Amino acid sequence: MDAHSHDTEKKIDSFEASKDFDPVSVDPAEELSLHRGLKARQISMITLGGSLGTGLIIGSGTALVRGGPLGLWFGYSFMGLICYFVMISLGEMGAYLPHKKGFAGYATRYVDPAFGFALGWNYVFKYFIQTTNNVNAAGAVVQYWTLSVPIEVWMVIYIALIFLINLLGIRIFGEVEFWFCSIKVVALVGLILMGLIIDLGGNPQHDRIGFRYWRAPYGPLREYLLAEVHDSRVAQFLGFWSNLTTALFSYIGTELIGVTVGETENPRRNVPRAIRRVFFRILVFYVGGTFVIGLTVPSNSSALFVASTSPAGAAASPFVVVTTIAGIKVLNHIINAVVLIFVLSASNSDLYIGSRTLYGLAVERKAPRIFAKVNRAGVPWPSLILNTLVCFLTFLNATSSSSVAFGWFASLIASFGAITWMCISYTHIAFMRALKAQGIDRNTLPYKAPFQPYASWFALIFTGIVLFFNGFSAFLPFVSSSFITSYIPIPIFFSLWGGYKIYYRTLTIPASEADLITGKREIDEEEARFLAREKLKGPRSGIQRIWDAL
Repeated sequence: MDAHSHDTEKKIDSFEASKDFDPVSVDPAEELSLHRGLKARQISMITLGGSLGTGLIIGSGTALVRGGPLGLWFGYSFMGLICYFVMISLGEMGAYLPHKKGFAGYATRYVDPAFGFALGWNYVFKYFIQTTNNVNAAGAVVQYWTLSVPIEVWMVIYIALIFLINLLGIRIFGEVEFWFCSIKVVALVGLILMGLIIDLGGNPQHDRIGFRYWRAPYGPLREYLLAEVHDSRVAQFLGFWSNLTTALFSYIGTELIGVTVGETENPRRNVPRAIRRVFFRILVFYVGGTFVIGLTVPSNSSALFVASTSPAGAAASPFVVVTTIAGIKVLNHIINAVVLIFVLSASNSDLYIGSRTLYGLAVERKAPRIFAKVNRAGVPWPSLILNTLVCFLTFLNATSSSSVAFGWFASLIASFGAITWMCISYTHIAFMRALKAQGIDRNTLPYKAPFQPYASWFALIFTGIVLFFNGFSAFLPFVSSSFITSYIPIPIFFSLWGGYKIYYRTLTIPASEADLITGKREIDEEEARFLAREKLKGPRSGIQRIWDAL
């Protein structure tokens, strides 16, 4: 242990021994905790492109095969609406009290400490799996170019790279992820435009595709599990429903903003800005991207990423497939390189979220105390090390094909993610009840979420339905591995919730007693200091104002 770690541990002992310390409500002092090092441009770009990864770039291929172009587009559009509702709910809580414990801290304050404990560990488990999944996908991407190097070698390189980036501190992470996300955003806009150009005849064959792939035998809907259900309409519905789960997996990670608020400069201003941009990201990237995929890739293409076909599974990205079908040489290799950046960026941000979530639990004394330690750069290094070690679960891929492992991980992530969204929605409902019971007008909040309380209730109920039917295909016929990966997160969550509640005998917090005050004064003062510093810098130039708007 170095001198700084020893000094920090003594400071933590002193801080926790003080009479004012409340691990649930109070953030540790700045030198003991995470640093607010994410700038406005970084948090905006990370929110815009941070969760763009394997779900859209690779997983949409499976969705197209199962649901057809219409099922793909409508599934992603509908789940995009649910995602938006969850995000505005989280944004309202995060802008009001941007503490450093993530949304599990809000659950602890407004619902029940046991509920916060279960949500926090549910989210940690989710990122144990999600980071591993993205490392697995990155290995598959490189295998598009060569199979001569074992995939395990690539995985070790990726894990070391993202560990190093996260270890260097929030400012380095923010800058690297800013440029990663910038490349992702520009590339995805380019891929969407490329797809439209190819569809309209701008390809070597000068073939105007139009809506050809939306008509039989390609679409608009596909029949999924027809041999098992023996009914065409039921099979088409199952194809669409399957896409809801795939879309949920793709959107998981958008709630990143709820974790970054603790390391964001002037969160009262920047969090609402970031939340508002979520709607346009969903509309352009997910709704627009899946629409273009449905136009340019036939849903019966054998190259798409389903089952255990090619060991070089990343070739199944619909964006790579479209260039191959169109006969455009070299471009498929460029797009595959872009896909690699997508999954590396996603795994980098996943490792960040997982380590910060575990840190937040440790600060609240809901995880071993060692995980609350930070280094001079404000990095919770024990949490980071544990999350990195779990990444080596990706070596499961050595005994299963990339696509089989991808399917297992995707089911687990979708289930853990659905539980997270439900908890966020319910916590926001409790937050609104507390505001009303304590006479606080929502119109006075830094950010007031629209469509409430209906949006939170709708997201809570419908996400629960999707979670309940997440593993329906495991019963047609029954496949134990699919059943377990689809549903094991549910008993884990309730065991954590019930176990903590029984052991500590916690009670649900009445709305009139929910803590809406502790820590708010410190945030208000911090915001005032930040605004004062910004004012001393003088008026911003026209270019700077345009940059801020973007």
